[in-house]
Amino acid sequence: MNYIPRDIESRLQRLLGSSPCIAVTGPRQAGKSTLLRHCLPEYNYVTLDDPLSREQAHNDPLFFLDSLGERAIIDEIQLAPGLLSYVKIRVDNRREVKGQYLFTGSQQFGLIKNLSDSLAGRIALLELLPFSTTEKRRHLAISETTELFSHATLIGSYPELVVDPSIDLSSWYGSYLQTYLERDIRTVYNIGDLRDFQRFVRLLATRCSQQLNMSDYSRDLGVSVPTIKSWLSILEACRIVFLLPPYYTNLGKRITKSPKIYFLDVGLACYLTGVRDESHLFKGPMAGHLFENFCIQETVKHYLHRGQQPPLYYLRTGNGLEVDLLIEPVAGTLIPVEIKLSKTPSTNLASNITAFSESFAGLHPAPGYLLSLASSSRALTRGVRSVTFDDYLLLLASLDPPSTSPASSRAGKLPDR
Repeated sequence: MNYIPRDIESRLQRLLGSSPCIAVTGPRQAGKSTLLRHCLPEYNYVTLDDPLSREQAHNDPLFFLDSLGERAIIDEIQLAPGLLSYVKIRVDNRREVKGQYLFTGSQQFGLIKNLSDSLAGRIALLELLPFSTTEKRRHLAISETTELFSHATLIGSYPELVVDPSIDLSSWYGSYLQTYLERDIRTVYNIGDLRDFQRFVRLLATRCSQQLNMSDYSRDLGVSVPTIKSWLSILEACRIVFLLPPYYTNLGKRITKSPKIYFLDVGLACYLTGVRDESHLFKGPMAGHLFENFCIQETVKHYLHRGQQPPLYYLRTGNGLEVDLLIEPVAGTLIPVEIKLSKTPSTNLASNITAFSESFAGLHPAPGYLLSLASSSRALTRGVRSVTFDDYLLLLASLDPPSTSPASSRAGKLPDR
C-alpha cells in the first residue's frame, strides 16, 4: 500500500530536533502508527495492543525498555501508563538527546494527563486527524469542491477508506464504532448504559452543525444533563466531535453562549444518519448542515495538523443574527465566514456578514468571506468576497503565524487569483 504524505510531517521533523519525547494523539485509524513508522524507519516499533508486549511493559518495564534500544516508537501508550515513569528516568539520563521516544494514543483524557504529569518539560504533543482534502489529493484525482464534499461524506476521510475502494463502508464504520465503544470508551470511562450512549452518538449526528442544547438531549434520551455533559467530553477528547465555541467576549448584546457540534469525520455522521448516495446528500434535509460540517472539519484539521489550537468561533445573537464561523488569527482580528451549499453566491447570502460588520463595528472586523461550491472567487460587496474552497484553504495558510513578520499584517488577505 502506497504511503500518502501527511501535512503534520514538517511539524514532526521540527519537534524531533527539539524534544526528547513526542506523543501523537488522535482518533483510532487516523494513521498515527503509519506516519511514525514511515517517517522513522530506523526506530524500533512496538504496539501495546499486543498482549505479550503489554504484559512485559506492566511486569518488567526496565527489560521492556532495554529491548527497545535508544530510539523507539511505542504504540497505544495509554494501555501501560505506568511505563512513563521509567521513560522519564531514561530520558533524564540522556537529556541532551532529542527524539528518544515517540508515543501514540487514541484516548486524550487520561493520556494527556499521564504524559503531562510524568514527562513535563520533556515531551511535545501532536494531533493527527483523518485525511484532510489536501492529503487526499495526493492520492486521488479530485479537483472540484463538489467532488471533495461528496467524497468526504459518502466515503469518509479515514486513511483505510481512502486508499482501499473495495472496503464495504457500512461494515467498516459499524466495526469502527463497535471497537471504539467497547474498546476505547468502556475500558476507560464509565459511560453507563451502552445502548443509551449509542443513541446519543446517533442523535448528535442528526444535529451536526447545530447549536448544542444539553437539556434537549437529556429529555430526548431520558438521561441526566450531567451524563450528557460527560458523554460529550469523552467524544470531544477522543476527537470524534468538535465543539465550536461562541464568540461573546466584550460584546454588549445578548449572545448565545452554547457551542455548535461538528463531527471531525463527516463520513461518520453520514453513516449514522443513513445518508448513502448523492441524491440524499444534496437534496436531503441535512445537505446544508453536512456541507457546513465538512468546511469546519477541514478548518480544524488545518490548524491541528500544524500544531496550533483552532482560533475558531461562531456568533448568534438574541435577535437572530448568526455568522457560521469567526476566525481570530491574532487577538483583536475577527474574520467572518458564511458557509452556504450553493453554486451561485449572491449578495443576499452574504447579508449576515454585512449585518455583523455593521452591528459590531466596534470590533473592527476584517473583510468577510462567503464559502460555497462556487467555481471561481469574486467580490460580492465592498466588505464580502465569495471564495472557492481552494482559495479558502489559501486564506487559512495566509493566516498561519509567519516566521519573519507579524501575523496581523496579513490577516484576512486572500492571495489574488
